[in-house]
Amino acid sequence: MSRALLSVSNKTGIIEFAQQLQILNIEILSTGGTAKLLRDNNIKVIDVADYTGFPEMMEGRVKTLHPKIHGGLLGRRGIDDDVMREFDIQPIDIVVVNLYPFKQTVADPNCDLATAIENIDIGGPTMIRSAAKNYQHVTVIVDPNDYPTVINELNDNAQQTTRTTRASLAQKAFAHTADYDAAISNYLGKLQTASAFPNTFTVQYSLKEILRYGENSHQQSAFYVADTQAENSISTAKQLQGKALSYNNIADTDAALECVKQFTEQPACVIVKHANPCGVAQASTQLAAYQNAFATDKTSAFGGIIAFNTMLEATTAAEIINNQFIEVIIAPSIDPLALAITTEKKNVRVLECGPLPKQLAPELDYKKVTGGLLVQDKDIAPLSRNELTVVTHTQPTDAQIADCLFAWKVCQFVKSNAIVYAHNGMTIGIGAGQMSRVISAKIAALKAEEEGLQVAGSVMASDAFFPFRDGIDAAAKAGIKCVIQPGGSIRDQEIIDAANEAGIAMIFTGIRHFRH
Repeated sequence: MSRALLSVSNKTGIIEFAQQLQILNIEILSTGGTAKLLRDNNIKVIDVADYTGFPEMMEGRVKTLHPKIHGGLLGRRGIDDDVMREFDIQPIDIVVVNLYPFKQTVADPNCDLATAIENIDIGGPTMIRSAAKNYQHVTVIVDPNDYPTVINELNDNAQQTTRTTRASLAQKAFAHTADYDAAISNYLGKLQTASAFPNTFTVQYSLKEILRYGENSHQQSAFYVADTQAENSISTAKQLQGKALSYNNIADTDAALECVKQFTEQPACVIVKHANPCGVAQASTQLAAYQNAFATDKTSAFGGIIAFNTMLEATTAAEIINNQFIEVIIAPSIDPLALAITTEKKNVRVLECGPLPKQLAPELDYKKVTGGLLVQDKDIAPLSRNELTVVTHTQPTDAQIADCLFAWKVCQFVKSNAIVYAHNGMTIGIGAGQMSRVISAKIAALKAEEEGLQVAGSVMASDAFFPFRDGIDAAAKAGIKCVIQPGGSIRDQEIIDAANEAGIAMIFTGIRHFRH
């Protein structure tokens, strides 16, 4: 007779699974709450304590740590049979275990150390690892989503699963326990450092896709995603049409989508090229937002990535397809009529990411360096009108303040040194990634001139303070009427004086947005 051991914290689907095992005449061992739940649903269960002849003890801390359990899991059929008979150890063929909810427990800000410790599962991971090690003979399941696959194979193969399935489930089981141990290590490590950063930092991501190549054709690459997502993103997006995404497509689409998430009050459009926004706009309609974003820099928009914060509409899709060559369009949803239009360009990748959050979720941001990893909080720093400080004689108008807040949001996603010119809810010129801030300002003006856009009367945002007055002088020469910047330079007064001389209003934010 085949035998299964069921002991789960997440009870999803376990009743139906056990019912199928019972139909197949597979003996079921179980413990605690799982055993009670199954009995309450008329499923025959043998308590592990009765099976081992050894009672649960220490308030349930010791119940499955017994040779009859682990010998039944680890015993190699055809090799360890004599030993198993000598000690009356029966083989256990199926193990269904998932673990105490440690992550959820410690996520509660009121969780204390004693509660966290009590939610460290010992018997569960031990059974999972024993079963996974002996996957040639034992089927181990840690994810309720795998119940149907196992039941189908048991029905099709005389109570047996295939070796391929067992191997796959074993790998998944080891990943599961590794993630569990990482969560415990990270939690205890934060206590050691008394900070948000543990002394040993462990993360786990799952393979989503092997990519054709990396940033360049001679580099291999893959796309991994977090098992749990705080919010919809490039990692959760569903591709509706087009060629497979490349490494650069994914990176640029992420940049575009994260930028457009900043805009929640009106339809907005962000066009990204080589990780930098080259055009951003918000307007009363999606079509107008796209047209204004595209107008910022038509040259750089060629082969770009477009992100929207609202459903892609048919009129916008038609405008895009008729106006420019693009690589990717991403939006929370896609109107079927719009998709019918984009299919005219079959290589264009169209992605649907799902609803965008009204408030961005905090998470950690990583940057790989040779031999190490830089970790920081995600740059989430909303800025409202009442947090602004006007430092010049000239006061900004309400319209200029609105444009400054718009430009400030864009500036956060432009590579440093970053300068953004904006007017009436659209970018006029963007200067990105320069070693000198004044050169970024000049590039922004040059971009505007090339596209025939009027800089005079616009506002300027700078991701960090101006170290010298030359940046303000360049802005005044271009016709900028209001500047928003962090402040904090030792030459702040010199910068303010330059703005006063030019009749420019200047706003300090007190925060900066470096993006390297």
